[in-house]
Amino acid sequence: MLELKNIKRHYKTGDFVQQALKGINLSFRKNEFVAILGPSGSGKTTLLNIIGGLDRYSSGDLIINGKSTKKFSNIEWDAYRNNCIGFIFQSYNLIGHISILQNVEMGMTLSGISASKRRKKALAVLEKVGLKNHAHKKPNQLSGGQMQRVAIARALANDPDIILADEPTGALDTKTSIQIMDLIKEIAKDKLVIMVTHNPDLAKTYANRIVEFKDGELISDSNPVENEKTTKKFSIKKTSMSFLTALKLSFNNIKTKKGRTIITSLASSIGIIGIALILALSNGFKIQIDKFEKDTLSQMPIIISPQVVISDEKTQSEIMDTLMSNENAYTDKKEIYPLISVQDLVHNNKISLDYTNYIEQIDSNLIGGIAYNRSTNMNLLYKNNDKISLISSLNIMSPLPEDLHGNWGDVINDNFELIYGHMSTEANELVLLVDTKNRVNSEILKLLGYNQEKAIPFDEILGKEFKVILNNELYTKYGDNFIMNMNYDQLYDNENNITLKITGIIRGKQGSKFAELSGSGFCYKEALMDLIMEKNSNSDIVKAQTDADYNVLTKAKFDLTTSEGIDAKNTILTYLGATSAPMVIQIYPKDFNSKDELTKVLDAYNDGKQESDKIIYTDYAETITSLSGNIMDAITVVLIAFSAISLIVSSIMIGIIMYISVLERTKEIGILRALGARKKDITRVFNAETFIIGLFSGLLGIGIALILCIPANAIIENLTQLPNVAQLNPVHAIVLISISLILTLIGGYIPAKLASKKNPVEALRTE
Repeated sequence: MLELKNIKRHYKTGDFVQQALKGINLSFRKNEFVAILGPSGSGKTTLLNIIGGLDRYSSGDLIINGKSTKKFSNIEWDAYRNNCIGFIFQSYNLIGHISILQNVEMGMTLSGISASKRRKKALAVLEKVGLKNHAHKKPNQLSGGQMQRVAIARALANDPDIILADEPTGALDTKTSIQIMDLIKEIAKDKLVIMVTHNPDLAKTYANRIVEFKDGELISDSNPVENEKTTKKFSIKKTSMSFLTALKLSFNNIKTKKGRTIITSLASSIGIIGIALILALSNGFKIQIDKFEKDTLSQMPIIISPQVVISDEKTQSEIMDTLMSNENAYTDKKEIYPLISVQDLVHNNKISLDYTNYIEQIDSNLIGGIAYNRSTNMNLLYKNNDKISLISSLNIMSPLPEDLHGNWGDVINDNFELIYGHMSTEANELVLLVDTKNRVNSEILKLLGYNQEKAIPFDEILGKEFKVILNNELYTKYGDNFIMNMNYDQLYDNENNITLKITGIIRGKQGSKFAELSGSGFCYKEALMDLIMEKNSNSDIVKAQTDADYNVLTKAKFDLTTSEGIDAKNTILTYLGATSAPMVIQIYPKDFNSKDELTKVLDAYNDGKQESDKIIYTDYAETITSLSGNIMDAITVVLIAFSAISLIVSSIMIGIIMYISVLERTKEIGILRALGARKKDITRVFNAETFIIGLFSGLLGIGIALILCIPANAIIENLTQLPNVAQLNPVHAIVLISISLILTLIGGYIPAKLASKKNPVEALRTE
């Protein structure tokens, strides 16, 4: 029934040709147990792979029931492996992510046998090998001997004519090996069993025919076939894996990688979520944009900082044109032109006491609050359980906006509430700002000596004290420079100290965006900083530093001929409290309408001044308002374009994920091919996996978008009084899901084709 005529097989690597088989002539009977012996490299496994249709002979002919295989197509070889051959591998080659029963059914699944019939037959062969009770376990739940029994059951399930066993006991102990060999010998009573082994004792004990190989040649045959005629007509049923079967196989594989699948689907659904939300939200959002601006931006501060980006559109346009233009890279003109750089966008503000006085003369009806941020440090001492520590105020204390009369202004009254104690009214009184959950920065609690894992009653916080040590007490002259007094006990009790006390606890009001951005920490009144700087500005160290051309603390020399050296000296003087000029000023308009009047007053200061002496402010509210005219159109176009790009990126990502899946499942590909799966079946398996991921991504994206529409509608209704603005059209949802499917299938197409082209022999060797 099976005849090899002058079979040769060679492998070519570059210019080197290796002869694996050198003209093998060998015939086999319908049912016999043939053992093929020979050392490693003798060609035994190559012969087995050629008989099994996993490998192709280079020349000669393999004749099956009188029919030559020279002109076999790939589909015929696949059908031959599925119907005629049953493989028993040394390493079992079971698919790990499906059950024992499904492994045994796989060959029949590829044959197109109905689910009920293949289940019944699979259970029958599992019972035959003694594993029916283990049918629903996974391979990794079995012993080596049990897994080999499963491999035997799988080989028998499709009732093949030939069983090929490659070192079936090579990975088993002696006792288990005997059981497996007894089982294979029983099979050989009505089938042709061809076994490759290195063990001559095993061959002599169980086989009724021994064939020996050496260096790719047949050297002996204990029971050769003598001109046996074939009467059976050869015909094989072509394999057929349905897309539903491929879906089930892929779904089982996906279930073993739930985390990665969910993350992949979530990542690839981002574009769908974005486009769905944009389509749902774009309707009606423009209607209330003016009201939104006035309600939300009314108390955004006007900020005056040391450096500011020029907001003049003409200047920015000229600079950007210069930077971005590629025209006239070379010119023939005999002229020199100025090169405008990004640095020309930055203006340096000289914030002086004169400017501070100008601001304080502004009509108080225009200002809801003003805060001066200085880089002057308060030298703080804090006592905790008789341990005194020196603390920098720059990390834990900040001013809150006051009106021009030194009282808590509208900004504080509108955005914060007193929840315990009383608001500070004196210069030496502090309030503690907590967030919406009454939380305070852990470093601050650590400074106060509290266990950060326990709640702290308000009563314990109120009354806590800090001591502000003035320069003359903290710094002592030592030769030409000054050193710090490290005797904290003596400093703490000095009568010249300013004692700060916590008098109240405040928290942002519900819904206040300004309060949410304010963080937590100790807040002081401007009068405190005025008092400290008044005393420190006349201190000995400030006077010495003013006259010196070096740092009186470190003796580092200042190069006062350069702006960098002058700035370095001024930084030290500011830190020591020599000047009351602020580093940053934040001015909060009384309301949205008064902002325009306020900016006119600020602009008036620059009238008649040189460009370098002008003070340019940043009006974030105006910046946002100026963009709002066509903002929704721009956002819609940009976001849809961005989301569309993310869809393409997600398609590429799916391709990468599928390529990784191909690498991970290479051995599974080899197993499926050995069981008779066609190339297009392999492609179908991986296309099914991308189909599942694409469908899940689309459904997940639409689901998340629909969920996000609920809070979006609540927010929009709260802001605009327009209910149910965000509504996703069902047609849009179906289209977006279809797009997700198409893009993921496109992304997975190339990896799926690569999987189908893998050599089954090489794939089976993959670990």
